[in-house]
Amino acid sequence: MDDSGKAEIPADGQGAATATVGDDDQLDSGISDQQLAAVSPEVLATTTGEYFRAWGQRIRNGESGALPIIVGLIIIVVFFQIQEPKFLTAGNLVNLLEQASTFVMFGAAAMFVLILSEIDLSIGYTAGVGAFVIAELIASPVNLPWWLGVIGGLAVCGLIGFVQGSLVTRLNLPSFIVTLAGYLGLLGVMLELAQIDKTAVGGVISIDQGSPIYKLVNDSMSTTLGWVVLIVSLVAFTATTLLGRRRRQAQGLSTPPLGVVLLTIGASAVGGVVLLLICNANRGNGIAFFGGTPWVVPFVAVILVFYTWLLAKTRLGRYMYAIGANPEAARRAGIGVNRIKTIAFVLCSITAGIAGLIYESSQGSMATDINGGQLVLYGVAAAVIGGTSLFGGRGKPLHALLGGIVIAVVFNGLGLMGISSAGTDIATAIVLLAAVTLDSLVRRRSTIR
Repeated sequence: MDDSGKAEIPADGQGAATATVGDDDQLDSGISDQQLAAVSPEVLATTTGEYFRAWGQRIRNGESGALPIIVGLIIIVVFFQIQEPKFLTAGNLVNLLEQASTFVMFGAAAMFVLILSEIDLSIGYTAGVGAFVIAELIASPVNLPWWLGVIGGLAVCGLIGFVQGSLVTRLNLPSFIVTLAGYLGLLGVMLELAQIDKTAVGGVISIDQGSPIYKLVNDSMSTTLGWVVLIVSLVAFTATTLLGRRRRQAQGLSTPPLGVVLLTIGASAVGGVVLLLICNANRGNGIAFFGGTPWVVPFVAVILVFYTWLLAKTRLGRYMYAIGANPEAARRAGIGVNRIKTIAFVLCSITAGIAGLIYESSQGSMATDINGGQLVLYGVAAAVIGGTSLFGGRGKPLHALLGGIVIAVVFNGLGLMGISSAGTDIATAIVLLAAVTLDSLVRRRSTIR
């Protein structure tokens, strides 16, 4: 580590090139300009044309990013629309978004540990314990305000992650074994919580329909408020993006061409408008208007934006990627590997708690029949299908979003077609295998090159 407090990490894992890890995004390496442009086109591209040519070169080199899953998602959607014409109706699409929210959050939870080439098999029952704590804290006889209940539940989940992360890092235990023990132990804890609470009739605690926790999934913002939120979000995104670009230019750092930035802003605006038009369409029976964006949609969006900032713009995020790519090189560079890994497990468990909050909101209650084993598998599947690598070093909240949507689309589409749950599980397994195979082939092709 140098005098400035920045750590130099071997970019190739063998000391052939070094990458500076610090508060900025500068890279000091021994690679040529041509190689740098192929690996990261925004670094050297000065025009929009150059940027997209370099991006095309990256795809030819096997660095296709999220493109395959986006293309695959489009194909799946077209297939279901052909098979069942009501698939793309506003009502069904909004239901699909609500279904996807749980998968997306579980995928985001799994993403944090997968980046470090670790695993957490307990997130399903971590979510269950967190949801039970929230439900018990806001119900009689405790009757805490809903927001204190949420804080209490997420704090318990964070403690679970801290304990498991400490066992993995301090005792050098395999995360598979530690979290498998957590899977079994937390199932018991959840059952015990249900037995202790006298209001849990048959292992079920109902959520008051007037509570914001219930309304998170089961209620929508007004159409006017939806447009206001969208406009404010787009203005904030545009200002942040342009000001950030100007700041980097003033510091002599690399920036994408202005045309690419404007295209990104324009695409975000179009996507937001289309989403809002779908949500604001009348989904009622024709007698009374029923529409609006479910509260869970902006809720999940805010969390994913925060996680994107955390991983892309903070030292913690850069250290996580460095450890996932080459833990020994990161350790030699002065990074506190054990501390970062423990934080990642805490973030994973807190995110699982958020997923549990969404789950109990969608159910209107919390019950001991939550299938934590299945949910953890869907979480890992969502992250990997979206593009997070099982081998560590690569993963973004966008991947959890895409993967969660894919799983929800498969569930929703097959459900409309009347396919049994067995057929749905088989289809999800095929999609997961395809995604893992693609990840393996991409890594092998990049290594050969």
